[in-house]
Amino acid sequence: MGGDIRMSRFAHIKGRAHPLWIAYILHRISGLALALFLPLHFWVLAMAMTDPSKLDAFLGMTESVVVKVAEFGLVFLLAVHMFGGLRLMAMEWLPWSPPQKTLAATAAAASFLIATLFFLKAV
Repeated sequence: MGGDIRMSRFAHIKGRAHPLWIAYILHRISGLALALFLPLHFWVLAMAMTDPSKLDAFLGMTESVVVKVAEFGLVFLLAVHMFGGLRLMAMEWLPWSPPQKTLAATAAAASFLIATLFFLKAV
C-alpha cells in the first residue's frame, strides 16, 4: 500500500516528462524570450532612422562570436515558436492521432536545423 501512495504522489512528474508538455513549455518560453527581444530590435531600427553613425557602430559589434551565437539562439527561438504554433493549430483544426509526439519532435529538430543553417551562414 505504501508503494501506491508514493506512486500517486509523483504521478504528476511523469506527465511533465511527456514530449508534448516539453513542447508546450518551449513554445511559452520562446514566446516570452521573443517578446523581450522585440524592444531591443525596435530600438536598433530606430537608430537606423535617427543616427546612422550609432547604427554603424552597433552593427560593427555584431561581428563578434557572442552575437553570432545569440543570433543562432534567436533564430532557434523563432523556429521553435513558429513550429509550436503550427502544432497548436494542427491540434485544434485537424484530427490528431498518437504520432503527435513524433511530429512535435520533428518540429523541434526542424527548428534546430533552421537555426544551425542560419548560424553556419553567419559565421
